[in-house]
Amino acid sequence: MFRPLELFIGLRYTRAKRRNQFISFISSVSIVCITISVMALITVMSVMNGFDFQLRSRILGAVSDATVSSIDASGMQNWQRALEITHANPHVRGAAPYVDVQAFLQGRGSSGAMVRGIEPKLEPKVSDFSKHMVSGQFDSLTSKSWNILLGNELAMQLGVSVGDKIIVIVPQLRATPFGSVPLVRSFHVTGIYSLGMHDYDANLALINMQDAEALRSLAGPTGIRLKLDNLWNAAPVAHELSDKLGDIYSVRTWMQDNANFFSAISMEKLVMGIILSLIVLVAVINLVSMLMMLVTDKQAEIAILRTLGTTPRSIMGMFMVQGVLVGLVGIGFGVGLGSLLSWQLPNIVDWIQDVFHVQFLSPDVYYISQVPSRLEWHDVLWVTVVTFAFSLLATLYPAWRASRTQPAQALRYE
Repeated sequence: MFRPLELFIGLRYTRAKRRNQFISFISSVSIVCITISVMALITVMSVMNGFDFQLRSRILGAVSDATVSSIDASGMQNWQRALEITHANPHVRGAAPYVDVQAFLQGRGSSGAMVRGIEPKLEPKVSDFSKHMVSGQFDSLTSKSWNILLGNELAMQLGVSVGDKIIVIVPQLRATPFGSVPLVRSFHVTGIYSLGMHDYDANLALINMQDAEALRSLAGPTGIRLKLDNLWNAAPVAHELSDKLGDIYSVRTWMQDNANFFSAISMEKLVMGIILSLIVLVAVINLVSMLMMLVTDKQAEIAILRTLGTTPRSIMGMFMVQGVLVGLVGIGFGVGLGSLLSWQLPNIVDWIQDVFHVQFLSPDVYYISQVPSRLEWHDVLWVTVVTFAFSLLATLYPAWRASRTQPAQALRYE
């Protein structure tokens, strides 16, 4: 089978037993270093993707993709029309009205919290509260029942459980024969949920929307929360809805409400990728050393090839083949081991925690108590391309030095 001369001799040099065994050792070290650096880069990128996915899914489990709200503090007067307009958009998969009430809750303990009024039949279309019930029933929030659902951490702060009563105090004064007093209402705790996010588990309670309207004396909901077919369509959908709804409504997206948070995660992932890419570059330096020693070891063979008419470009190609081959072997092992490690990392971490009785991510401190990992193939492709580019660049100088070999000087003492 026909093969180019450069490829044939380059592969021959790779398979042949060298006089200097130290070169073989350096070549093996180069492969191992590239493998470890690629494996580390893929694993770290997968962990960063896992944290990003977990935080995004948990936050968006409580925060809608987009929110339509009224600029009037008294509530949305004609919210049914706004609901029809939002449903007419092809990207909207669900819409649910809500009422937010800032209140003070008192059980055996006390805590301030946001009390959100929802429609139990519509809310599952825009949030995941119904999927994260620890105890009780999500459907218990019927109109005028004065039932309430609490986050697990908020329930602990109040010292209550399902079946207990709590007092909700709304900072809205009303006139009585004894003067102005805040609005006070008793609620039955009929359910406890756990989203796994401290901000929502400790600071949010759910009641029926009609009960919330009665607490705030509103003529309509505070706004409408939307679920889209693709969360990345939030910005254009918000712009389109703003044009149709008019100036009396404002439309905000999850990107606007959490832009700094997700930007910080993206920046952290980028910085980690750049730093670990430098580790790959350091690993590739061993490849330069190996090729430089190989060029010195093969001076006589290079001179003979030059006297037979081989061009400097062909000589350069022969050594580039060997350097690229070492890089490809390292990349292949690194991608395989890195993908396997990323896939099994949560199980490995759990095993280490069970065997050594340690907890890497305490649930009392971190939003996520387990090390997540999410392997994305575009990251693997990016790592492969970058490492291959580094390996290719590392071969250029040694191959160029080989192509500059003068036959007469190289064969003078042979």
